[in-house]
Amino acid sequence: MTNATNVLPSYQRFVNGVPVPLFSRRSFRAKEKYLIVLVFLTFSAMCFGTFFFLPDLSSTGSAYNSVYQVYQKIQKAGPDLLLPAPPHGYSGSRDSHGPGGGVNVIHIGLERPNNAEDEDIHIIEDKQKLQAKIDEEYQQQKTLEKPDAAVESRSRVSSSVVAWSPNNRQEDIVQTVSSSPAIRVILPDGEDKDPVVRRRRDTVKKMMLHGWQQYVTYAWGKNELKPISKKEHVASIFGTTAMGATIVDALDTLYIMGLHEKFNQSRAWIAKNLDFDINSEVSLFETNIRFLGSLLSSYALTGDEIFKEKARQLGERMLPAFQTETGIPHSLINLHTGTSRNYGWASSGCSILSEIGTLHLEFAYLSDITGNPVFRSKVEHVRKVLKNLEKPKGLYPNYINPRTGKWGQHHMSLGGLGDSFYEYLLKAWIQSGKEDVEAREMYDEATAAVVKNMVKKSPSGLLYIMDLKFDRPEYKMGHLACFAGGMFSLGAKTKENEVTDKYMEIAAGLTNTCHESYDRSATKLGPEVFHFIEGNEARSLRSGERYYILRPETFESYFVMWRLTKDPKYREWGWEAVQALEKHCRVPGGFTGLLNVYLVDSPKDDVQQSFFFAETLKYLYLLFSDDNLISLDDWVFNSEAHVLPIKGKPFYRAEPIL
Repeated sequence: MTNATNVLPSYQRFVNGVPVPLFSRRSFRAKEKYLIVLVFLTFSAMCFGTFFFLPDLSSTGSAYNSVYQVYQKIQKAGPDLLLPAPPHGYSGSRDSHGPGGGVNVIHIGLERPNNAEDEDIHIIEDKQKLQAKIDEEYQQQKTLEKPDAAVESRSRVSSSVVAWSPNNRQEDIVQTVSSSPAIRVILPDGEDKDPVVRRRRDTVKKMMLHGWQQYVTYAWGKNELKPISKKEHVASIFGTTAMGATIVDALDTLYIMGLHEKFNQSRAWIAKNLDFDINSEVSLFETNIRFLGSLLSSYALTGDEIFKEKARQLGERMLPAFQTETGIPHSLINLHTGTSRNYGWASSGCSILSEIGTLHLEFAYLSDITGNPVFRSKVEHVRKVLKNLEKPKGLYPNYINPRTGKWGQHHMSLGGLGDSFYEYLLKAWIQSGKEDVEAREMYDEATAAVVKNMVKKSPSGLLYIMDLKFDRPEYKMGHLACFAGGMFSLGAKTKENEVTDKYMEIAAGLTNTCHESYDRSATKLGPEVFHFIEGNEARSLRSGERYYILRPETFESYFVMWRLTKDPKYREWGWEAVQALEKHCRVPGGFTGLLNVYLVDSPKDDVQQSFFFAETLKYLYLLFSDDNLISLDDWVFNSEAHVLPIKGKPFYRAEPIL
């Protein structure tokens, strides 16, 4: 049994033979007291600051950003109590991913070294540099529900940006992690040597800023803007849900124009708010070219994982549309339930040629970057079904029944309902690095049939592509078909053969006719449809065909023809269009379409279309840029003008197929 008198509590010790508590006041020196008080005050300040400034973690884009913002706010509450935080997203090694590696740490001891004064100076300088870096990065990454609409006169990029050039190897390109919106890769500036051309490009950029700022002010997060009413526009193609269509559609245009701050604001909105689990019916085609195309383009341009992840989520929600008897997808899909159907007006429930044939570029690239082959397999199956069908006169009708796999009514067109099917055959071949031989063969056969049966010349010598309905010609051409000048020239220049010169002549002729449709209007903007009958050429004959909704197709052909021929008239025609847009479509609240291009003071439609940013302004901006900005040797444009990389080029980021 232990003697109780010899057992002392753990908190006691003997002093001069007398037991005293272990933490008796007599045991502390003045410095020790000061240290304990300082530690206690620091801990209290941290707890108070954390509680007071703690944001709602559920509403932030990522846990890392949330913690980082908490740290900054605590630091502002008591900056002298804390060590400086490492720069947001900083990594000490190029091979490390995320914010965890290689950060320089400042160690502060309790004892002053011999060179204490010098050491203090260095610590202060280091803290000041780090604080400046923190402030700079915080300004880049902060996100508001409605970002500041201040004019950005010239793009600025932080010192962490790595400039890209064609000589960079793909593995050397620094990619943006999903937790950081900072730009990591920049494109060539693309400024032309001619000062007049540079001024014209700057005008287009200012148009982009004007339209964008009004959208941010009056419709941020909504699909589109009504620039006269200054409120949101609801378009049926996006269902009934606000999906930020303009934000997504404008992404790569903002990037290409060097508007990095606005790109980052859009990226932050997408990371936090873009959710495809919506119980609403949307157009499969429009969702593909606008949303999926833009997300893939932004991933190719930046390597930012958030865009790839959003693209994967959307692609998976689109797959149920392919669950038909033939694998031909439906036109409409509910992204929440997966149910799909076709338009009631589309030739007895048929799918539409341009819609089922305008998925290949996006789905093929999505398979390549995710390593999931299912997306590519779906669109390759669609192509095989179309290839194996018997085609009247070698032409593709605009309607096909997804249940029987047979053509609907024999209506053929390179305008609406047919247009981008032909475009994607050519561009799938280009995108593949010219390995997709089947796509090129189908394109050559299809365009040969179009040239033989649908390309006509008017009495005055204007070349155009007419529609056919049950072998009955319709002597008209739609604005949507004005892309064909660029398509024919791109097809001719990418594969030299015996018909190259002929197809370049067709390309030039079609582009000229579309320009004439603009030039023969009072506003110098082209109508939706123009005819070649009754002594009227390249003019609308019906009131419902005279509108202009900020369409890009004519400018697309100007751009491609300029890049491939260097004929200066295409830039002059483009400048005419810029002036017309500024004069007739610009309003204080943005840019609007016109109801009648033949009236100088035309009534306005009060819609700023999302494709005005994605296509119209992008093509005009590139028309006045040097060829090194989005080179046609490195990129293809999807039907919404979102840029997708060509296989084997530096930006073609791909994962192994599973």
